[in-house]
Amino acid sequence: MSHAHSAPASAPPTQTPLDRRLRATLLLLCLAQLILIIDITVVQVALPTIGADLALDREALTWVVTTYTLCFGGLMVLGGRLADAFGARRTLLAGLAVFTLASLACGLAPNGTALIAGRAVQGVGAALLSPSALAIIMTTFHGHRRNRALGVWAAIGGTGAALGVLLGGLLTSGPGWEWVFFVNVPIGLLVLAALPAVVSADGPRPARRQVDLPGALAVTAGTALLIYGLVNAGDAGWGATATLLPLAGAVIFYGVFVLIERSVQAPLMRARTLARRPVISGTFVMLIATGLMLALFFLSSLYLQHVLAFSALETGLMFLPIAIAITIGAHLGGRLIGKVGGRPVAVLAFLTTTAGVLLMTRTSPQDNFYTTLLLGFVIAALGIGPAFVTATTTTMANIPPAETGVASGVINTFHELGGSIGIAVVSTVAAASLTPGAVGIAGFISGFTVCAITAAASAVIALGLVPPGKPSATFVGHGHGGHGGH
Repeated sequence: MSHAHSAPASAPPTQTPLDRRLRATLLLLCLAQLILIIDITVVQVALPTIGADLALDREALTWVVTTYTLCFGGLMVLGGRLADAFGARRTLLAGLAVFTLASLACGLAPNGTALIAGRAVQGVGAALLSPSALAIIMTTFHGHRRNRALGVWAAIGGTGAALGVLLGGLLTSGPGWEWVFFVNVPIGLLVLAALPAVVSADGPRPARRQVDLPGALAVTAGTALLIYGLVNAGDAGWGATATLLPLAGAVIFYGVFVLIERSVQAPLMRARTLARRPVISGTFVMLIATGLMLALFFLSSLYLQHVLAFSALETGLMFLPIAIAITIGAHLGGRLIGKVGGRPVAVLAFLTTTAGVLLMTRTSPQDNFYTTLLLGFVIAALGIGPAFVTATTTTMANIPPAETGVASGVINTFHELGGSIGIAVVSTVAAASLTPGAVGIAGFISGFTVCAITAAASAVIALGLVPPGKPSATFVGHGHGGHGGH
């Protein structure tokens, strides 16, 4: 993708109808993507209030967060395939309608079961919407306009995380936690009403294309069982049947997924693409970075509200500098990669995160929280931002152009699944401090310690795994960026 285009000396005084239409298209697509990203972090701040209102235990609270990212991630490549088969506009509008209705159901949920079911359906809607919106950008925008559009799209990842934590605090402290879901409804309806006017209708459906539904269901079921086993380990113990059976089931489903991918004509993820070193390194870095980010949000939100008795609004405000630090880190990482290559940036990113999380382990109710937990989280976030950029950039720049769509889908899948797995792990490790009525912070410190060890080990692995050299393409993306139409 070339950035070399000759810009006119001065901008034309009036916008053409095409420019206005393109701007409206990008605005609506970004608004739709924004509510999907906000929904990953907005719930984090509301968790303690939701738990108290609906009488949810630690396991149920964990599922309120992980069910959304699990369905979003597990079905995202399938969503891209459906956009190919049925048309991107049709798939996007269907996904947005599902997401909007599910958001309404979540806000009205009378109990934990209904809320978790609503979160699953939200994830299905998001998995249809996100790749379709990216495909529309890739086909609607060309040349330098596409570069700019992808830049705006990539920035939504950091902006959405920041808005999510602030919005979560404002709404939970104000009208109530239900509004973290209700707020999606008017936005969803607005985009549903306006989008058909600016996005061209899909052409005739292409010749019948195969959609690998069994593969998508196998990988999602495997990851769901993995998370179920990890969450159970917190109460039942690692050797218990309730832990080992789901983990064994996860291994079986992943094995079935590999067999399906080898046998079907149009596999969800091609073994050849998955086996490429840039894809392995990109998925690893993305999995760990997202896992660490959401795990730290999860633990910190519960610590601030349960242990330090912060309100939801105060917690949201505390998280704002962290979300900003992730965005700053991503910009710095993008600039550094072009100069020194992905490997040094990945190693430095994980070492910075390790230093920040180690500072978080020093927190205690007696100490000044600003100099331990908050400062540590800001330092960790400055490391997590460049890791996101490294994951996407080094992968997309080192694989054949024909495989960019699949690779982009795989990287974004691991962005969501990483968050689900990270939260499941720390929820189990910190179980002693997360059960209702628990006293003491030993569980929180254990959770932070596991995050620090993971970040340090990842720095060592990245040293050998991330491809050396500078990326050949001038592509920089965030976790939800992605460089490839479906």
